[in-house]
Amino acid sequence: MSINFTQSGINFISHDLRKQFRKIEKKKKLLLKLTKIFLILGLVFLFLSFAPSIWYSMSSKVEDFSKAILETVSGKDKIDNQSPTVQIPDWQPAFDSKLSRDTHLTIAQIGVDTKINETAYQNYEDALKLGVWRVPDFGTPVDRNKPMILAAHRFGYLAWTNIYRRKNSFFNLPRLKIGDLVEITYKQRRYVYEIYDESRGEEITDYTANLILYTCETLNSNIRIFKYARLLQI
Repeated sequence: MSINFTQSGINFISHDLRKQFRKIEKKKKLLLKLTKIFLILGLVFLFLSFAPSIWYSMSSKVEDFSKAILETVSGKDKIDNQSPTVQIPDWQPAFDSKLSRDTHLTIAQIGVDTKINETAYQNYEDALKLGVWRVPDFGTPVDRNKPMILAAHRFGYLAWTNIYRRKNSFFNLPRLKIGDLVEITYKQRRYVYEIYDESRGEEITDYTANLILYTCETLNSNIRIFKYARLLQI
C-alpha cells in the first residue's frame, strides 16, 4: 500500500509539473509575440522618423532645395511694385529683461520653438542646417519698411531627428491657419503676429505683410508654401 501511495504521489506531482510547464511555455510564446510586436513598432517609428530625410537626400541634393529657397526671394526688386508694408511706426512692445537675447520664433499651433538664425546670403546653407533663417536685406520686428521673411526646410537633413525637425523647421507649416498667432522674441521684446493670408506658388505674392514664412511644399516640387502675417499691438 505504501508503495502504491508513493507512486500515486509521484504521478500527482508529475501532472502538476506538466501543467506548470505548459503555463511557462504559454508565457514564453506570449512574450515572444510581444517582443516581435514591439520590434516591428520600433522599426516603424524609426522609419517614420528618418524616411523624410532619406527620401529627401535620395530624390535630390538638399543643397538644391536650399538654392530654391534662396531663389524665391532673389527678386527683391519686386517689392517696389507693391504698396509699402503696413506700418506701425512708433509702437513697440514692452522691454522684458527676462526674455532671451536671442532672436526666437514660437508657433504654438504647429510646435515650432526655435532660434532664428542670422547669416548673409553666401552662408544661407549654414542657417538652414540649423533650422529657420531670416532672409537679410528685408525687415525685422523693429524695421518694418519691408517684411521680415523667415525661411526653413520642411524635411531637412539626415542628422535631424523627427522631434528636432518638428520643433526647428517648417515641417508643419502647411497646418498653420489664418488667425493663428506667431511670436518672435527680438532684442528682449515679444512681438506677436497673426496669419491673415496664405499662398502656394514659386514666388511671394504679397510684400505688404509684416512677416512672411515659407518652405517647400513637397520633396521634388518647385511650389512653395507662404504664410503672411500682420503685427498685433498686444
